[in-house]
Amino acid sequence: MDTKTLRQKILDLAIHGKLVPQDPNDEPASVLLERIKVEKERLIKEGKIKRSKKSAKTSDTPHYENVPFEVPGNWVWTTLEEICLFLSRGKSPKYSDTDKTYPVFAQKCNLKEGGISLEQARFLDPSTICKWSEEYKLKTGDVLVNSTGTGTVGRTRLFHESYLKNYLFVVPDSHVSVIRTTSEVKSEFVFAYISSQLIQQYLEDNLAGSTNQKELYIGVLSDLSFPLPPLTEQQRIVVEIKKWFELIDQIEQGKTDLQAVIKQTKSKILDLAIHGKLVPQDLNDEPASELLKRINPDFTPCDNGHYAQLPQGWCYSTIKDIFIINPKTKADNNIEAGFVPMANITDGYNSIFKYETKQWSKIKTGFTHFADGDIAVAKISPCLENRKSVVLKGLPNGIGAGTTELHIFRSQLVNVQFALCFFKSEYFINQCVGSFNGVVGQQRVSKNIIENMIIAIPPINEQKRIVYAIRKIFAQLDTIKESL
Repeated sequence: MDTKTLRQKILDLAIHGKLVPQDPNDEPASVLLERIKVEKERLIKEGKIKRSKKSAKTSDTPHYENVPFEVPGNWVWTTLEEICLFLSRGKSPKYSDTDKTYPVFAQKCNLKEGGISLEQARFLDPSTICKWSEEYKLKTGDVLVNSTGTGTVGRTRLFHESYLKNYLFVVPDSHVSVIRTTSEVKSEFVFAYISSQLIQQYLEDNLAGSTNQKELYIGVLSDLSFPLPPLTEQQRIVVEIKKWFELIDQIEQGKTDLQAVIKQTKSKILDLAIHGKLVPQDLNDEPASELLKRINPDFTPCDNGHYAQLPQGWCYSTIKDIFIINPKTKADNNIEAGFVPMANITDGYNSIFKYETKQWSKIKTGFTHFADGDIAVAKISPCLENRKSVVLKGLPNGIGAGTTELHIFRSQLVNVQFALCFFKSEYFINQCVGSFNGVVGQQRVSKNIIENMIIAIPPINEQKRIVYAIRKIFAQLDTIKESL
């Protein structure tokens, strides 16, 4: 379920007057609007608010020729300016690097993932407090709109004084616009309107400035057409939006929980697989030890007495006895090869990567070599823990090179897909993490550690059955995940 789209659908229904039924007993919005105008005039005469002076830097594009869309009969179209007591950009502050008393609300305080936080706020120079009149101190119900910068402009949040925590007040810098409505307009409805896809697109279409420094002029907001419902209907709409959004929150949390369960299940499946507990053993399978001895007559299984009892037909070995680790490639300088940086390896339980075609002479020095059929495993944290590991295949001319933060394992007698399951298992990863060296942020597991790790080897036919079973179960889990 696409919950983001569902949220937008709720907002779209709300601003069109289709989320809750109309009540003929509600006072018409036209009467409410006239009362708002009278109240604003009174406050202006008393000097409590200022009469609007529209910025000369307004949008050259009219909002709509007539009205944006049809609204119920007891609604009325107005502008944002007409229903606001304060509609302004903040000011450019003088900051203090030492005094932490008075925070300044910047665009980064409007969190990308939703909500508001002052944790990253900078602070005013206390000597400049007199510059900030009372109206600039943010209040509960203020709608805050980021007004500069590609990628952040238009981001809208609803302020509540609980965000202040122990601070006395917070003021906005010049990159944030403040929308403060009269008490007879629900700020939550204004927030819903500006957060809707329709208005977010309108704001984006009416930005000024260069590509890298887009700007939302205050005039675009003040002239923004606004569908005003009766006050009592506003209240019903706000309650209904809250109800639906709380339900969507539960759905999203359920999705998050289920995704975590799927991840845990995959980890458990691999654990069962590498310990011989995922598929039944077949007494007719050639024992793994016989296969290993036939390929390498000098092979000696590890002493089982030191390790957990294995299923019939399995045997213990060190990784260095099973794989060629970090092999080198010799090839003509002029042929094409695949180049794989770490970013091109997908993390998780899949086996997906992308390569960039380059001339072998350009990448043969200073990078890790590999070939089709090799297994690449990240050796640096957190890439290793995130399971950046993959079976390489389809490389140009069958060869490639990539980031030096990879260990390469070339299987001599183990099914590569079974081996990949081992390298993605918690068993392997935990051993690596426990053996990291290097400083925090640059911790790696060395080849010397990995090559002496113990791996349990099943008969080759059982390896194939294990891989088939894992693929089948993972496909079912992925189907469930994709349906969320």
